[in-house]
Amino acid sequence: MGETLERLALERGWSTELSVGGVIGRWRDVVGDAVADHCVPETFHDGVLVVRTDSTTWATHLTHLVPDLMATLAAELGADVVREVRVLGPAAPRWSRGRRAVRGRGPRDTYG
Repeated sequence: MGETLERLALERGWSTELSVGGVIGRWRDVVGDAVADHCVPETFHDGVLVVRTDSTTWATHLTHLVPDLMATLAAELGADVVREVRVLGPAAPRWSRGRRAVRGRGPRDTYG
């Protein structure tokens, strides 16, 4: 059964996505507990891995760790599978609510 699935993955071109999915599934083991507590992989598409952090401090820290992360991913997946790592900070809150929100200065208008 395993040989059949491996052959199917090779024929369909799924090998890269499956190997990246395996690394994402083992994210904590690959990057360590400290990084995994604050950073989570979001997407992988066309060689670009997008990682979301829970604070801007961790976004800056992970940006400095990208070369080490790339080396680790190259060792796990092979060279040139992940060509770029994009680090995103936490998502900002949206102040507009509903379909009929009025454009303006935003929340500053209500504070004086």
